[in-house]
Amino acid sequence: MTDAFKTDSRQMLGRLREVMAEEATGQTRLDRITQLIASEMHTEVCSIYLFRDAETLELCATEGLKAEAVHQTRMKLGEGLVGRVARTGTVMNTADAPREHGFRYMPETGEEIYSSFAGIPVQRLGEKLGVLVVQSKTARQYSEDEIYALEVVAMVLAEMTELGAFIGEGAALSARHKNPVGFRGLSAQEGTAEGHVWLHEPRVVITNPIADDPQRETERLREAVESLRVSVDQMLQSVQQGDAEQREILEAYRMFANSRGWMKRMEEDVGRGLSAEAAVEKEQSTARARMGMATDAYLRDRLHDLDDLSNRLLRILTGQGKETGAELPADPILVARNIGPAELLDYGRSLRGIVLEEGSVGSHAAIVARSLAIPLVIHAERITTEALNGDHIIVDGDNGVAHLRPEDTVLAAFRDKIAMKEEAQERYASIRDKPAVTLCGKTIALTMNAGLMADLPSLQGSGAEGVGLFRTELQFLIRNKMPTRTELAALYSRVLDSAHGKRVVFRTLDIGSDKVLSYMKPTDEPNPALGWRAIRVGLDKPGVMRMQLQALIRAAAGRPLTVMFPFVAQYEEYKAARAEVDKAMDRERILGHPLPATLEVGAMLETPSLAFAPDKFFRDVDFLSIGGNDLKQFFFAADRENERVRRRYDTLNVSFLTFLEGIVKRCEATGTPLSFCGEDAGRPIEAICLTAMGLKALSMRPASIGPVKSLLMRTDLDALRGVIETARNEGNQSVRPAVMEWLKTQP
Repeated sequence: MTDAFKTDSRQMLGRLREVMAEEATGQTRLDRITQLIASEMHTEVCSIYLFRDAETLELCATEGLKAEAVHQTRMKLGEGLVGRVARTGTVMNTADAPREHGFRYMPETGEEIYSSFAGIPVQRLGEKLGVLVVQSKTARQYSEDEIYALEVVAMVLAEMTELGAFIGEGAALSARHKNPVGFRGLSAQEGTAEGHVWLHEPRVVITNPIADDPQRETERLREAVESLRVSVDQMLQSVQQGDAEQREILEAYRMFANSRGWMKRMEEDVGRGLSAEAAVEKEQSTARARMGMATDAYLRDRLHDLDDLSNRLLRILTGQGKETGAELPADPILVARNIGPAELLDYGRSLRGIVLEEGSVGSHAAIVARSLAIPLVIHAERITTEALNGDHIIVDGDNGVAHLRPEDTVLAAFRDKIAMKEEAQERYASIRDKPAVTLCGKTIALTMNAGLMADLPSLQGSGAEGVGLFRTELQFLIRNKMPTRTELAALYSRVLDSAHGKRVVFRTLDIGSDKVLSYMKPTDEPNPALGWRAIRVGLDKPGVMRMQLQALIRAAAGRPLTVMFPFVAQYEEYKAARAEVDKAMDRERILGHPLPATLEVGAMLETPSLAFAPDKFFRDVDFLSIGGNDLKQFFFAADRENERVRRRYDTLNVSFLTFLEGIVKRCEATGTPLSFCGEDAGRPIEAICLTAMGLKALSMRPASIGPVKSLLMRTDLDALRGVIETARNEGNQSVRPAVMEWLKTQP
């Protein structure tokens, strides 16, 4: 690349900055930019298309096409060559545009059929904002240098669009940061909340994408990178010698921080006219784009490392650290791209709600949010870009929706919904200490799920009869190293103390699938939900299982102890696990430690195979708990992490209820205590249908006990069973419609 080209590139960016600085409307700025680029690139047409909404592009400025087409010509994402560039987020450079697949001629613009076409996506860190287009009559491909210059300009346009330079009279922030915005994501934890935004990591705002002095910018970049290298080295020195996983991550950081290629590319970007910050972000955008295309898990992790490292470098350059001076609001709603369980626990119950751009229903953050009963919406795309600290926000975890800066009508409807819920909670409080006895005289045991010490106060407040599931893996997930036996024994002892004699069912470590320990070597499995997880890990690596069982026995210290093994698929697995319990009891007896007053050892029925185990299994096991979440996904062959199919199947599907009925009958025949644990247990309609099929114990999140108990106490299960039988005999796929109609007739 010649020095002359570099000078021209810097000159174009310099002129671009002059346009940005002019006192002019946003439209005038856009018009001037297209004129400037067409002149500098010696091309007949330059056009800028920006997104009107998530699916529609609008011609916002042009040099060379009809002026009256501006704000009139629109196209859908993927439509024509412009729509194709926008959809793929990649450059298109062709000498013969009409022959390209998807070409669309737009006569309303007055365009001739131009042969040459170059489309450059305007995007910032993966967020698509529009497309920059140049066209010419001469059949030629634009050179690599020309395309690079256009990419640099597109990046500057993205920054300026973010800063609102094209909207209003040069506002410091885009007008969209003042308007109401709705986000439809997915529900990862039910509940509703109103509050104000707290950004977990406020994004770095680049206010100077174009360099005044390239030499000075290069010096700033080098100084910042050196500072970054020193900080990574310091982090490495502080990591304990045995923490191999953390060291591996930081070694990858150090590799990137010392990468000559990374540094060279950023210095070249600065040489072409970008500021140090913009050069870093350009490389970061490239890494983000590659992340989206990478199928290899290791490569995705490395690209994520580079993305995180870029954020650190940007904060050094701009001085915009995590501590921005903003104060945590009294009613914080956490907004973030993603967040780990330890970071989320640092906030604790101070949060009213959580909205994430990423995440999954089974993620560590979702598990902690459920434990803390905090409404959580995931996959709310672009909310970290739209939201500002202190923005008013509503989180509707029931429907997977977030309303940022809500309109008065939305706010009024939401507050009405909250008022109705509060009224219902008062009604539930009046029955808190009463047993769940149905109209037909059946008593249903209602227990709660827990995983943290912070959950235990709910045992009293919810009216739960005990803890039907205590998830022991959370204490492993929130740490960066394996907890010791002494630490676990102390925790489990406090859990039993807080239960005040009520039964607590401790589920042994359930890791694997979507619950991966940071300090455990990951296994790259094609289908982890069906892979090496839960009891399979415990039996293959019995050291941790034995340590945990010993901790539980010591925590009991003469009190009753109940242990449950997760994801048992075969009788032999249960026998092997039960043998480990017996060994642990013998060892503790030899050591002279007090043994539990009573010991119950059970299993979770989460795989269809276990329902068909030999009768001897049902007689040997002290109790069974149906793990509804996993069992349903395996029964329907529908991944509960895949939203396309997760909601496709109904718990009240006749086939599933018939399957559950078979499990109930086997347990009745063998005298095996049986309960149902999972999200469906906490949904009132599902709960009454499950109990109508013969289940006598349900375990759910504490907030669900009141609504479930209230409906059970108003339901005749014998009559409901008749409704279910009729729907089943009529060949209905689901009993839900019939049950809902029947409920309307009940007092």
